[in-house]
Amino acid sequence: MELDITQKQTQTLSPQMMQSMEILQMGSQELLEYIEEAVQENPVLEVEEQYGRDETEQLQRKMEWLESTDVQNRVYLQQDAEDAGDPVSRYGAVDEREETLYYYVLSQLRVLELPREVLETAALLVESLDGNGWLDEPLAALAAELGRPEPLLERALEVVQSLEPAGVGARTLSECLCLQLSRRRPTPQLDLAIARDHLDALSKGRYGLIARETGASQEEVRAACTRIRALNPRPGTGFAARENLTYISPDIIVVSFPDHFELLTNDYFFPTLSISGYYTRMLRENSDAEVKEYLTGKVRQAKWMVRAVEQRRSTLMACARCILDLQEPFFRQGPGHLVPMSLADVARRLEVHESTVSRAVKDKYIQCSQGVYPLSYFFSRGLGPAGEERGEGTSPDFAKSLLKRLIEEEDKRRPLSDQKLCERMAEQGCTLSRRTVAKYRDELRIPSTTGRKRYE
Repeated sequence: MELDITQKQTQTLSPQMMQSMEILQMGSQELLEYIEEAVQENPVLEVEEQYGRDETEQLQRKMEWLESTDVQNRVYLQQDAEDAGDPVSRYGAVDEREETLYYYVLSQLRVLELPREVLETAALLVESLDGNGWLDEPLAALAAELGRPEPLLERALEVVQSLEPAGVGARTLSECLCLQLSRRRPTPQLDLAIARDHLDALSKGRYGLIARETGASQEEVRAACTRIRALNPRPGTGFAARENLTYISPDIIVVSFPDHFELLTNDYFFPTLSISGYYTRMLRENSDAEVKEYLTGKVRQAKWMVRAVEQRRSTLMACARCILDLQEPFFRQGPGHLVPMSLADVARRLEVHESTVSRAVKDKYIQCSQGVYPLSYFFSRGLGPAGEERGEGTSPDFAKSLLKRLIEEEDKRRPLSDQKLCERMAEQGCTLSRRTVAKYRDELRIPSTTGRKRYE
């Protein structure tokens, strides 16, 4: 049996490096939770409050005073106290923790003077509304399921359809549009007729056919169709449960000046970490070996934590500044002006590894005059002669912007085919395959040639 001894070098990550990489790729909310847990586990780590105690109490007193002097609040509180013992009042009680279509519609039922069974049935129908605000189940099936007569459900549905938002409780697209049109004064009869009987022709732009069947002129039909298209076919989409909402706090804010940009870190939501002076003095003055060993470890952990959070901030700022320099056309002119940029481009400028850039931009957001965007949005591949990737050239963002503009400018009586769009884009320096044009058109939710054609 022979023993062979070999020597080789292996790279291992220290706990500090692993912690630093972990913190670097955390989003804002995740980092806040991580800091809170670290402060709970490590007594040496302290969080500096953004407001002093006196300032916080002063702000609280001001808010309480404002609420107490609001006449509207006093009226609502009095109504709630008077109706607390009435079981029917629960159908109008809105829980402020849930801003849903369900509670919004129910809150309107309490002001209606209707028989109790109608109110209760209407509340049950509201529970059956889908996310668009439509009632997608037949009344006959609901009547059997709820054990209530169908005429009662029809009466309750009329009540629901009379509430806000206009169109709620509709069972079809035509009914949804007609409910909204019927609330206008004077009621546009031509609009109602088109929404009720000619939606298919409207979707295809067949104004001549609609004009012949309704007896109106094409100009009147076009104006009516324009008004119908401005209606909301999904009245419930403006509502969502608060637990499903995601509030984004941007990590970086871009401030635009006429001749330059400034980058700011959004440090308002992040607490300032520091090392406890009390435990530092205890470490110096205490002679107990076990206490000194314990505090030494905790102080070391706290310093690693503070250093890792600061390193995350500096790396994120460096990446954001590089992105701002490379994508300056976007920040000046808006969407449609992204240039090809990869992780390697940023890593090369910062002289770091691509994985560092990838971690730094993960789940991070930047706010600018165009809106709030994830940092990953600005990494865009280049498009080659046939839609192939390459390091430079046209970006998909620019290609989609050009495609959308060409379709907006086309003759709607003779819309451009995907092949024609491909040729027009090539003439303007954006060479793509027909399949790529079709894919981008689908992503932009633009219909095909048949769907865009308008008939006279």
